Amino acid sequence: MQTLLKSKQADSATITVQPVTSYREMGKFIDVPWHVNTNNPMWVPPLHIERRLHYSRFNPFFKHGKWQAWVAYKNNKPVGRISAQIDSLHQQHHGENTGHFGSMECINDSDVFSELMRQAEQWLAAHHIHYVSGPFTHSINQECGILVDGFDTPPVVMMPHSPEWYGDLLDQQGYQPIKDLLAYWVKVDFETPRVMKMLIRKYSKQIQLRPLNRKNFQQEIALLRDIFNDAWSNNWGFIPFTEAEFDELGSSLRLFVQDDFIQIAEVNGVPAAFMVTLPNLNEIFSKLNGKLFPFGWMKLIKQLKNKKIKTGRVPLMGVRKQYQNTPLGMALACMVIDAPRKMVLDSGITEVELSWILEDNKVMRNILDSIGSSQYKRYRIFGKTLQ
Repeated sequence: MQTLLKSKQADSATITVQPVTSYREMGKFIDVPWHVNTNNPMWVPPLHIERRLHYSRFNPFFKHGKWQAWVAYKNNKPVGRISAQIDSLHQQHHGENTGHFGSMECINDSDVFSELMRQAEQWLAAHHIHYVSGPFTHSINQECGILVDGFDTPPVVMMPHSPEWYGDLLDQQGYQPIKDLLAYWVKVDFETPRVMKMLIRKYSKQIQLRPLNRKNFQQEIALLRDIFNDAWSNNWGFIPFTEAEFDELGSSLRLFVQDDFIQIAEVNGVPAAFMVTLPNLNEIFSKLNGKLFPFGWMKLIKQLKNKKIKTGRVPLMGVRKQYQNTPLGMALACMVIDAPRKMVLDSGITEVELSWILEDNKVMRNILDSIGSSQYKRYRIFGKTLQ
């Protein structure tokens, strides 16, 4: 169903919001960020083909989630978009009346934004949702939050970048901040702090480190998923990665990540912690304008092979729950952070982002402070009770 209203800013301007119901309309939905961010030098265009897959029925999210998307037009020009989604996994952990909004893009226009949010909220309310939070694209295990600090640097791979006006627009719609997510930046050749050296030395006989074993790739991916789901199970907003979701993530790791970039720590031979480092593919994507074909894939392979990527990201890390808040757990975290540094430097990567970290995760934040990293971006999740 299409909605129509007159803009408060100009009587001649009309705003329409149309639901996405076809392949062609999905193409327009995917293209909206190009219209919104056209003058933003820090924005990195995503790959069209990757976004097509992300929003398609092949995304394993849709095995436990459902959604609807809309595109807003002003004078027949696309100026915004939004989605609303309901995740049965989230509801199992956080309540049956919970839903989300996401994939949010909008020009600095309160009327357009208000109509987009109204459509999403009406759809959620019609599905008996009373509390909405976001943005999530599509869940907390994918892109989430809006940027509220750190607009002067581009995003790294698999992290969002937002215009500065989103926070104010959400505030105008009655949304309240509910959680902040932090991103840290660190030089790979940081000087190992004395406390870290002491912990590594003390527990080095008990902890064994190894890289990913590619010969047993599927078993290794299953192991990483098991550690992650256990390690994060008490964290705010947690929902477990499904087997299909982590397998999809594993497919990306298989293509772009060296085995040494994935470090697994074992305690007396039993896997207990891991960390993954990714090359920052956004360094390449920023030059492709969303097009991998016909020649973008060649640039991607060439840059990776010639060690041209200079930055990276640590998107996944976990220490099993039984070791958390113990000296052994601290040693596990320190050792998986320290172990891949030489291999990462040898690949040409000199600096990495560690993201994201919950603002109230004091233990991890203290470790990051100790190695000289700096908090340089802040993302925010908002929530609202529907009437």
